[in-house]
Amino acid sequence: MPGERSTSQALTALDEAASRLRGLPGPVWEGEISSALGTVLRVKGLSGILSAGDLCQVERRGMSALDCQVVGVEEEESLLMGFSDTEGVASGAKVTFPEARFRIKVSDGWLGRVIGPMAQPIDGKGPLPEGAFATPLKGTPPPAFARRRVGAMIDTGVKAIDAFTPICRGQRMGIFAGSGVGKSTLLSMLARSSAADVNVIGLIGERGREVQEFLQRDLGEEGLKRSIVVVATSDESPLARRQAAYLTMAVAEDQRKRGRHVFCMMDSVTRFAHALREIGLAVGEPPSARGFPPSVFGELAHLLERSGPGMGEQGDITLAATVLVDGDDHDDPVADATRGILDGHLVLSRQVATRGRFPAIDVPGSVSRLAPDCYPAADDAKAAAEARRLLSVYEEKRDVIAIGLYKRGADPETDRAIERVPGIEAFCAQDRHETLPAEAGMVALKEVLGHVAPEMLPAEA
Repeated sequence: MPGERSTSQALTALDEAASRLRGLPGPVWEGEISSALGTVLRVKGLSGILSAGDLCQVERRGMSALDCQVVGVEEEESLLMGFSDTEGVASGAKVTFPEARFRIKVSDGWLGRVIGPMAQPIDGKGPLPEGAFATPLKGTPPPAFARRRVGAMIDTGVKAIDAFTPICRGQRMGIFAGSGVGKSTLLSMLARSSAADVNVIGLIGERGREVQEFLQRDLGEEGLKRSIVVVATSDESPLARRQAAYLTMAVAEDQRKRGRHVFCMMDSVTRFAHALREIGLAVGEPPSARGFPPSVFGELAHLLERSGPGMGEQGDITLAATVLVDGDDHDDPVADATRGILDGHLVLSRQVATRGRFPAIDVPGSVSRLAPDCYPAADDAKAAAEARRLLSVYEEKRDVIAIGLYKRGADPETDRAIERVPGIEAFCAQDRHETLPAEAGMVALKEVLGHVAPEMLPAEA
């Protein structure tokens, strides 16, 4: 409506003016280090000036200054943690506080680039061009009453997802899996095949070796062209890993404000939670569930709630976040908390992977909370439900069937499962470079179930 449009434009103009004001330099304050224990630095002389989240620089002997952030405030001292190793920091070292918050100025020149947790380029392609407006690192989620509803189903190009756990525009999905069952490969398939305008990918706590493999082998040149990738490897400080997750979401929020559909992929939310745990325990927070301080779960909710549909003329952030389940334990505190925040979850099964079927999606164990309303046609939902049911029936009787104890005719549903499940499993299998439109995939599934004649099948893309 015209009134809503003018209000949205006015809010955008105010936001732009505020970002310019925030970019002006402020005063510089100085203090000194009183102690350095492990990863925590204590600073005195800035009581009443420093607040949680402020950025400082600490002098180091024979080395460049250390970028730090305030992670705790006491009556006389403040607690800092460094974005890199604290080597070279001595008692009495000067601490400089420029009274400025960390903000980013994203531009279209960031597309195709790989950046670190401080928004510094790490791909050797030169400096990042700055945009006109500053975006805060820790944005506020859109108010619940101002958000739009999720949009229509998006075409991911992954048959098993489009058929059984369809994703709507603005939906937040989790990918739950143990190590080595294809999380990163599945993310790269989504990045290459999705119909989103921009991909924003956060690699949080990844092994250094795997970063180049993901960029060159999995994502590829075509996928990188319309992506912005944020990287913080496992050897970096917990503060850097936390910062990388915040930065990933901040870049996605900037693109959403421009009216774009953003596919945000984060690998992994669990390592973000582990970084929060390290920080919390280092500053003295009491541990609770499996050693996680209570603040971890509040931060998780805040990060994930920043994604989703935008307001007014803004775009949407569709989220795919991986969750590591140690020892395939899906009752892990982080997995349990994340499952409650997200709009659905894909489970990657080690048993499916050992059978050689990739993506190793456990169809009966995966859920999209928006699935009933996400399918474009009612018979699509019915076909998916039937295939899901047959897979469940077959899985229950798998051992009996394998050793030959089941006799045909004992149960009609089991007979149908034996007949159709091999075809369903073959349908779910997909090469990492293969794509199939959602509509064509659903026709293929119906053919496997015997709902359509083979001659009606469209050719694969």
